[in-house]
Amino acid sequence: MVDYDIIIAGGGLAGTIAAQSVSYYSNQGLKVLVIDRSPSNLPGSKSVSGWICGDAVSKEAVDYMTNRIKVNWSEPEIEHKVKGVMAFSPDRETSIPFDGAGYMLNRQVLPERQNERTLAMGVDFDFEINLTGLVYDENQVIGVQGINNKTKTPYKKTAKVVIDATGMTSMLRNQISNTTKMEKKIDRTDVESTGRHIMYFDQGEEDLTEFDPNYCIIHLDQDIAPGGYGWVFPKGKNKVNIGLGVEKTLLEKRNQRLGKNDNVSMLINQYVERNRAIKNARLSEDPQDKNNATGNFQVSVRRQNDCMVANGFVIVGDSAWMPKPLDAGGIGPALVAGTIVGKCVVEAIQSGDVTEKGLWKYNKEFINEYGYKTAGLEIFRKLIQTLTNEQISYGMKHFLVI
Repeated sequence: MVDYDIIIAGGGLAGTIAAQSVSYYSNQGLKVLVIDRSPSNLPGSKSVSGWICGDAVSKEAVDYMTNRIKVNWSEPEIEHKVKGVMAFSPDRETSIPFDGAGYMLNRQVLPERQNERTLAMGVDFDFEINLTGLVYDENQVIGVQGINNKTKTPYKKTAKVVIDATGMTSMLRNQISNTTKMEKKIDRTDVESTGRHIMYFDQGEEDLTEFDPNYCIIHLDQDIAPGGYGWVFPKGKNKVNIGLGVEKTLLEKRNQRLGKNDNVSMLINQYVERNRAIKNARLSEDPQDKNNATGNFQVSVRRQNDCMVANGFVIVGDSAWMPKPLDAGGIGPALVAGTIVGKCVVEAIQSGDVTEKGLWKYNKEFINEYGYKTAGLEIFRKLIQTLTNEQISYGMKHFLVI
């Protein structure tokens, strides 16, 4: 006998969507446990800084989840609606729209609401658990183990399937021993160091290349954000999620080229200061932002893991390196993948086959729905990273399309 049918390691967005999907597709007929390292009042937080994120998601991705597992998002987790995303060239003379209508989320409120909904769907939670490894029965994953941080005692739970949603540097994926198909560790050049502030501000110059309440703005600029991009995402007429991401080796080259010694935090503050449309910017002190107003984090910018399943084990969200390679957007693919993985795991358990073969459908369905485009975006990102600002501006004006 096992403790649960399904254990979901990681109580962030991908993990709770997966739990809700399992509950929906099994008609609450399976026993499900979500394990999170954070305390219950900070569910799914990425670090001590909170849920550091760009906060943007396409309407298409939210609709994908809602139409399939009947989970509806509304205010207050949806903080602001946008018409799309505009990417600007370094010289600001060319802009390319992409992604269509979407939402700016409140990432402190969203996990609270997610947990309420997930609990109401019959899912159990264990908080403040530090997972350190998997439990095996010969070649089959049958559970997880770690330390209960509340009691400082060993922790172990068993299940038919473990869904790993513990993040980019997952210890569970890194230690997987029953497959050679799943990549364990990510290359440094496929990781961007990012950070952002959630800020209120006074209106400065009217300049829609700097701030637009109707569009998320991305700035491509090798001096401002080497190997990555800056973003100005509106959360209202005078509230913004503003930040940037860089590739560290390219930041080192940029600093050498310009004779500077900037780090990510310094670059973000310079980016805020140079924005002509944003004046007297100050960190939000709203109660719904108090645990999440500022911070840095790291995110993958490559295609998803080449194999996302093993015997009794699957990976989803950041653990599977799902953020979009071009803009590091991770919420959309997490919604799609979380919805798919729940359905496929339920089907595998109901069929009595939770081996790699029985779980393989998840690989295929995610590729068909979303993953087919990520390899091309990864190549495009690598191309842009080799270009100068002048080449990017020329290319966007004449032939580059995002």
